[in-house]
Amino acid sequence: MIPEIDWSAPWLAPYRARGQVLHRRWQAGASVAEALNGADAEAAMPRFVPQAELPAGEGYEAFIRRSGRVPTRDNLHDFFNGLVWLHRPALKARLNAWHGLEAQRGPPQEAGPQRGPLRDALTLLDENGALLHDAPPALAQALIERDWRRLFIELRPLWRGVRLEIVGHALLEKLQAPRKPICAHVLLAEPQDPRALAAKPFLPLPVLGLPGWWAANEDPGFYEDAAVFRPGRALQTG
Repeated sequence: MIPEIDWSAPWLAPYRARGQVLHRRWQAGASVAEALNGADAEAAMPRFVPQAELPAGEGYEAFIRRSGRVPTRDNLHDFFNGLVWLHRPALKARLNAWHGLEAQRGPPQEAGPQRGPLRDALTLLDENGALLHDAPPALAQALIERDWRRLFIELRPLWRGVRLEIVGHALLEKLQAPRKPICAHVLLAEPQDPRALAAKPFLPLPVLGLPGWWAANEDPGFYEDAAVFRPGRALQTG
């Protein structure tokens, strides 16, 4: 059974136009790889292939670097991964290249237990990341300080000019069943320096707290849930 997707969800806005077409192709009988490839038939990169084309013993990221092809399973997780590749090919290719640079310095087996801080950060961004665009300094500072009342209530009008772009495909998948505790690993700018990303400068943000993203947050009491909107390092992402 191919899952339904609520394309009216605000977090899917950047993906909606293309995603609806590709989702219909998948529902009509195409594999996820076939549906994704149909989006940009002339594009050289990326191309999507069945997971079975990933050779035994070769790492997923290494295969993408070598072949320019993305192994893809017929599930929602990989469908969203493909959508992010199509929407943000330069960002995804950059993350893939940084995986390669780090792999050359570390153990030869990509799946080994010692991945290192950069590759851990790359995985966090790829799976659960989001970019906060055009945040005024006051709003960004409130997020850094995890001052949730100031961020979402006192500074609420500032959100009209701000855009949260979810780039983590696992996060998009989690939001198919929205829950208040779902958080993103947020960056205030698109990563350009792997050394800076290795420091994991992520800011946890409960995404359903964004104005306009969830009807319940119109009530200021929504943000009084201490299990979700915790100060300091106590807040967990996931």
